[in-house]
Parts: sequence; structure tokens; C-alpha cells
Amino acid sequence: MAEADSPQQKTGPSLPLFYQEPQLLTVQQHGDWRLKDGDFKFASNAIAVPIVVGEFAAALRNYPVLFATSGEDISPIVLLGMEEVNLWVNDGRWEESAYIPAYVRRYPFVFVTHGGQLALAIDPASGRFGRGGSEGAALFEDGKPSAVAREVLRFCDAFRVDSDATTAFCRALKSKDLLIDQNANATLASGRKVGVGGFQILDEKKLTGLDAATVIEWHNKGYLALAYLHLASLARFEQLFARRNAREAQAAQRTGS
Repeated sequence: MAEADSPQQKTGPSLPLFYQEPQLLTVQQHGDWRLKDGDFKFASNAIAVPIVVGEFAAALRNYPVLFATSGEDISPIVLLGMEEVNLWVNDGRWEESAYIPAYVRRYPFVFVTHGGQLALAIDPASGRFGRGGSEGAALFEDGKPSAVAREVLRFCDAFRVDSDATTAFCRALKSKDLLIDQNANATLASGRKVGVGGFQILDEKKLTGLDAATVIEWHNKGYLALAYLHLASLARFEQLFARRNAREAQAAQRTGS
């Protein structure tokens, strides 16, 4: 079998996934800019994206919730596909019945650190922005952030707060050495073998063996619930491979092979 895909996406030394040219949003530079409608083509090759703890319950309806490591850092992700194909995006449309991760919905906005504080930034490379005219929603009105910009700011701030809680949860997992390396493999109807590796899951035996004091503490913090939501989500691997199988079958029909 070929080497398994890794869900840890490479985006360059400093830029997060999807972002190409983030710049601080200011009235001086973007006073006449407008936000246009867009689609999810930017995510069509993303096989995994980060999520925050507040999304675990919604995400497990569709995706395996896993953990990725980067140096000493651990972060939860949802697995969306394999072989550089997001199996939930077709022609720029995310499947209507599926949960769309907040990280995806946030784009093309993001918080950046500026002058020691967090500030809202945009990615002009997204193609979602235009200058002047009437297409799209204004980012500023009368020199002040518009209702659209204020709503984006609230969304990004909520994501930031949940990101801090996510970091605390992951540090707790790491402190108890609960994560183990894992791979997932399957054979498609065509006989081709596919797989995904390079991620981690919770060791259920170690989880159930936690000392009483930790169990009480984690119950009070909601960490136990998050841990079992993660474990429940692993059943979604079967759905993921079924979707890959169906996508391959559709491609074969189109080519007549």
C-alpha cells in the first residue's frame, strides 16, 4: 500500500491553513472595501482542519475528531478526506447536511497580533473582497466598522476564547500522556488500498485508568465529556472511507473505466 496520507497540512513557516496574504483591516486602507459572496473551493483540497472544543459534539456527526502534533503542541482536528481531496466539498459547495467547521467559516478573516494586542485581519487573496461599487457588504460605513464587520469580529473573538479552552484541554491530555499514534486503512471496491496516518487518538485504557482526583477535576471542567466525544467520533472513519469509495466510483463512471 502507498504511504498513508497525513492530515497535518503544510502551509509554510508562519501562515495558517488557507491564508496567503493576511493584512490588518483598517479604515485607512479598506474604507471602501466590500465583502462579496463566496464558496468553499478554497477548502476543496484540505483533508483536515483545526477545530475547537465547543465544536466536538457537532463535528462528530460527520467527521472523525483527531489530534495533530506540531513540535510540542497538540491540537484537535477533523478529518475531511484523503489524497488531497475534501470529500465534503463538490464544485465549491459544502454538503448541505454536514457541519462546517468554524475555522472554515471564519475564512477570509482572522485575528492577528498587532502592537501587543489582537486585531482583525483579512486575506485579500481569497477573492472575496472588492473596492467600491455595490456588490457585497461594506466593511466600513461612515468611517466605522459596519454591522458585517462587527459580526465577524464577534465570531473571531468567540473562536479565540474557545481556542484558549482547547489549548488547556490539550495540555491536560498531554500531562497524563493519554495520546497514542494511530493509522486508519481501508480497501476500496476497486481493490485499491488507501490510508490516513500521522494523527493521534486517546488511549481509552489509560483514560479509564485515571486516578479519582483527576476524574473529578476533568468531570468538573468538561474534559471527560470531550474525551468521550472524541472516542465516539472514531466511528466516522467508516463513513469517510465509504465517501472515498463513492467518489472513486463516480470518477470511474465519468471516464467510462
